[in-house]
Amino acid sequence: MHIIECPIPGLLIIEPRVFGDERGFFTESWNRATFAAAGLHLDFVQDNHSRSQKGVLRGLHFQNPGPQGKLVRVVRGVVWDVAVDLRRSSPTFGQWYGVELSATNHRMFWVPEGFAHGFVTLENDTDFLYKCTYPYSPANEHTLAWDDPEVGIEWPLDGIVPALSAKDKAGLTLAQVEAFA
Repeated sequence: MHIIECPIPGLLIIEPRVFGDERGFFTESWNRATFAAAGLHLDFVQDNHSRSQKGVLRGLHFQNPGPQGKLVRVVRGVVWDVAVDLRRSSPTFGQWYGVELSATNHRMFWVPEGFAHGFVTLENDTDFLYKCTYPYSPANEHTLAWDDPEVGIEWPLDGIVPALSAKDKAGLTLAQVEAFA
């Protein structure tokens, strides 16, 4: 696999080896030994799968306490995936990074603990999968406002008003969230 470091320390784009022929393709999406050999010693405890229509925006979610690291990927469709640094001690606190993930490019995105995470779907029937390092805890989940002008995420919405859950409509600004140390 090929690992691409992002401008915000800790975020990684992971390009797995893909073996294809006229029948289709094969790729190994997770192998503890392979990731450990690359310096990623991860212990996942939960897998999640969501399907969304074009224009659905989910996030920006994080847990505190009980932060989750997430290894995310798309197996059908396309998303614009975003992570926001919520580590107050980080020189990149409040900065965001986005990457397109698709069934075609096979890329994965590693979002470590200490980040808010979200995505917008760019195609109908997009299937988004992610592995988590800590179990989901509704009592500790928080939402950073997807459109907080202080963060300034450039979502590729092309004039589409995103479909949001009630939780995501009520997201807090960067100044209001309980960030990490």
